Amino acid sequence: MIHPLSDDKTYYTEPYRPQFHFSSPTGNLADPNGLVYYEGEYHLFHQKNGTWAHAISSDLLHWNHMPIALEHDELGQALSGSVVVDEEDSSGLFEGKAGLVALYTNTEGGEAQSIAYSQDNGRTWERYGENPVIQNPGIKDFRDPKVFWHNETSQWVMVVSTDKSVTFYQSQNLIYWKYASRFGDGEGSHVAVWECPDLFRLPVDGNTENEKWVLHVSVGDNEETNGSTAQYFIGEFDGTTFTNDHDPEEVLITDYGQDFYAAQTFSNTENDKVIWLGWMANWRYPYQSPTNPWMGAMSIPRELSLVTNDQGEVRLFQQPIHWLDDLSAKQEPLQTFHVSGEKALPLKVSGTTYRYEATVRWDELTEFGVRLRHGDGMESLIGFDAAYDKLFLDRTNAGLETIVDRHGEPFPFGRRYETDYRASRGELKLTALVDESSIELFINDGELVFTSLIYTDPTNDGIEWYADGGTIHVSDSTFTYFHNVWRQPVEEGAFERLVTNVNQARLKVGEYLPLSAAHKPDYEEASGETLSWKSLDSNIVDIRNETDEGVVIKALNEGVTEIVVTNESQGLEKTIRLFITK
Repeated sequence: MIHPLSDDKTYYTEPYRPQFHFSSPTGNLADPNGLVYYEGEYHLFHQKNGTWAHAISSDLLHWNHMPIALEHDELGQALSGSVVVDEEDSSGLFEGKAGLVALYTNTEGGEAQSIAYSQDNGRTWERYGENPVIQNPGIKDFRDPKVFWHNETSQWVMVVSTDKSVTFYQSQNLIYWKYASRFGDGEGSHVAVWECPDLFRLPVDGNTENEKWVLHVSVGDNEETNGSTAQYFIGEFDGTTFTNDHDPEEVLITDYGQDFYAAQTFSNTENDKVIWLGWMANWRYPYQSPTNPWMGAMSIPRELSLVTNDQGEVRLFQQPIHWLDDLSAKQEPLQTFHVSGEKALPLKVSGTTYRYEATVRWDELTEFGVRLRHGDGMESLIGFDAAYDKLFLDRTNAGLETIVDRHGEPFPFGRRYETDYRASRGELKLTALVDESSIELFINDGELVFTSLIYTDPTNDGIEWYADGGTIHVSDSTFTYFHNVWRQPVEEGAFERLVTNVNQARLKVGEYLPLSAAHKPDYEEASGETLSWKSLDSNIVDIRNETDEGVVIKALNEGVTEIVVTNESQGLEKTIRLFITK
């Protein structure tokens, strides 16, 4: 598949717009649906106001937006679900050929399960004439069917959310289903409804003679976890019943950040790789982010494995897909360095869309951390508190402190998230994926993962290390700048655009405001570039002095005006609109 990149240098450049994560051009994005690989194409469907929006990719990074696949119909909305390849035409819908079958939740008269099918590689879809294929059993929450073929019993299996449990159904033809079993009563976390279940098999430590099943569910908005979360179970599945290997009260958390929900695996992948992605959002504030004209993005696709950790426990590991390497625009290997004492160590690299990898070792230590997207008094902090054995991702000072949640109430968006990690281990490897409005942190090749949205100034691009109570030794440190996945790359030595720390601001007469600007893309050297700043009405706003980062302005009189920053040699210009009141 060819992925045409836009020649429009403004395409997908709105404030906070992800540059290498998937987001829809406009409107709401929610749960990933129907993830499937078929005839060389990855299909990503996702919730969009009760419809299935659609995009197609050959590499899980560059996407072609397609028309809506499933609209509302007489049975109501098309909520979350899955897509399978009916290779042998078990459904009888494809005249003996292969085709795609979508199983989703309809809403009219109560949640029930319906199907649609495509005979043209997912381009168009037709509803089955006798939907729903599974009627509502008399409960409120009955949704999000995930379907797969179970080889050992030669049948299709569905796992579907049923309140704070999941229920299994079986079928020979994807149309007629029978009840098999239920799992969840007294198992794991029950702080909120279970949603978007998934069930898949993985070898333990790569040993195909020792495989386990992973049952994953997202857990809805609740007070105990200050929003939604996700959990998984490891055990056995015989085609009818899932058996948890762990104590029923043990809760295995999928992601220790705030913003990874409704994760689903791709079906029919090459070489049986298990790859998933999740909705980078939270049900406490699903459509309240300060973005326009879109709302919501997907995580980076992640390859999954089961690994025995240093405590002898089998756990789910997640690593970014290797195709990310193909986005590399420039790579900066850094020499081994040491950090200690009160003085922070800023790195000579900077940016807003990149991957940063490093291995950290220590003997005696109180705390260390890395300040990402650092600047203008803001930072997103990742680090380790050795005194309390806690890994953390802290967006308290990242920029946006409070957000209005889905109930219309203020919610403390700026928070610290943490999990246990023993200081006695003496080292950790970190990989941070940073985009314009997100950080995904992978510890020790995905042993622990944090996913977090951030909303900070576009010019905050610094990185610096600190260490308290000891010395850290940082090695294998590599900084990789990423190309964007939506626009044509610029010629070497050229720039695409300017960004400023604010796009508009409101000031009172007499107030001062520092303004700064940066060139994009980050990987081009901008130290020799010259910027000119101009007030379009110096009676309203005056430029008082220049700084290393930009200028400082003062509001003089009431009115509306603009500050224009220009790089004449590159033909670049950016305007900041200012509203001045008494």
